[in-house]
Amino acid sequence: MNSAFLAMLTAIGALAVLSTSHPVRGADLEDQVTETIASFKLADPGITNFFSNSAGYVVFPNISEGGFIIGAERGKGLLMEKDKNEATAKVTLTAISVGAQVGGGSFSQVIFLQDSSALKSFKEGQLTMAADAKATVAASGASANAKYQQGVAVFALPKSGAMVSASVGGQKFKVELIP
Repeated sequence: MNSAFLAMLTAIGALAVLSTSHPVRGADLEDQVTETIASFKLADPGITNFFSNSAGYVVFPNISEGGFIIGAERGKGLLMEKDKNEATAKVTLTAISVGAQVGGGSFSQVIFLQDSSALKSFKEGQLTMAADAKATVAASGASANAKYQQGVAVFALPKSGAMVSASVGGQKFKVELIP
């Protein structure tokens, strides 16, 4: 069996595992988003400034990741816009990576969109994370030094596992506007 075929089987296996991940039982996505926002604010109270001052933000309560040489991430979240009291889009995040990696885990993530231009770009599916993009791991005081890069600031909160990283480069988003 050649290594390319083995790598392809590994990637398919990782995606199969991630696509069957289950949300928290008894909680719908909106409830999970609310709980996730509270968890981020508890981990770093200063992050409240990002929630208050951004044009919008996307909350992913649970992103699962796993891999062996070839890795994958998948999660579902909601886009919240400033001055609106409800979600304006459902968002699916996927990523595939190749390199030295082994393990699996899960984490929550919030992507803050600095202004109307970044928000519009995200809603139109044109936002791409640079290959070297990193997330700030939410911890007390971490938001004080966090900065927007190309209109985006990303925060992650580890939940479980041994593979959680702060790399967000290569993440892709499918945005479905809620009428």
